[in-house]
Amino acid sequence: MRFKSFLFLFASLLALTSCVSTKQMSYLQEYDQEVDSLIQVQRMRKPYRIQVGDLLSIRVKALDQDIVGMFNPIGSENPNATTEEAVYFDGFTVDDHGNIRVPTMGEINVLGFTEKEVREKIEKKLLEEYFKEEANIFVTVKLAGIRYTTLGEIGQGSQVVYKDQVTIMEAIANAGGINDYGDRENVQIIRQYPQGEEVHEVDVTNIDIMKSPYYYIQPNDMIIVNPLPQKALGVGTTGLEVFSTIVSMVTLLTSIVILATR
Repeated sequence: MRFKSFLFLFASLLALTSCVSTKQMSYLQEYDQEVDSLIQVQRMRKPYRIQVGDLLSIRVKALDQDIVGMFNPIGSENPNATTEEAVYFDGFTVDDHGNIRVPTMGEINVLGFTEKEVREKIEKKLLEEYFKEEANIFVTVKLAGIRYTTLGEIGQGSQVVYKDQVTIMEAIANAGGINDYGDRENVQIIRQYPQGEEVHEVDVTNIDIMKSPYYYIQPNDMIIVNPLPQKALGVGTTGLEVFSTIVSMVTLLTSIVILATR
């Protein structure tokens, strides 16, 4: 009798602690009942400042394209190259000193500048040293996609998104989403800064993440999703899975006891 009571207590405790609740699996929940889901959220997104290792795509256009041909990459001559391959071979990588090497213009320091500031810097240099206002030059400077890495209870690997800005939610979705055992309340973002790497934690189950300075990811971010404690128990994520596992365990234990007492 005591053994049956013990099994029942053990099964009850296991069932209570093993299920992954809907709350743990849902994104962007409104915990405050007064929160309006349509509220205009102020997204304090600061312009990204270029770092060592970034890859830039730079194009110079003018009324006469022939006169600016020497400033542009030659990737268009290889139509079989993919976008990523073309950017890798014909883009401009920021070296350890924070410089890029542009044809004819030589080295230009871009470390710590925004895309807009780099564009203005190149335009000014072109107008001072190579062209007149009448040339109507048009310069575009863009990061060659936002590359980030995902690890843990999420689709793993390096991802590249060709957009000007990417939210943490888009990054997760692009990687295939977080699986049932992923801890959505403590998603880690390892971000690079000039002084080194820093680890930030975000809760993607809370709608307030939209106000977080880490809502938008940056190039070279690493997103890590650690497992929930339930994964270590290995009894299932839903109530039915847990119940089936517990029934199997109880049946096995009962069979062992019956055989041992005969």
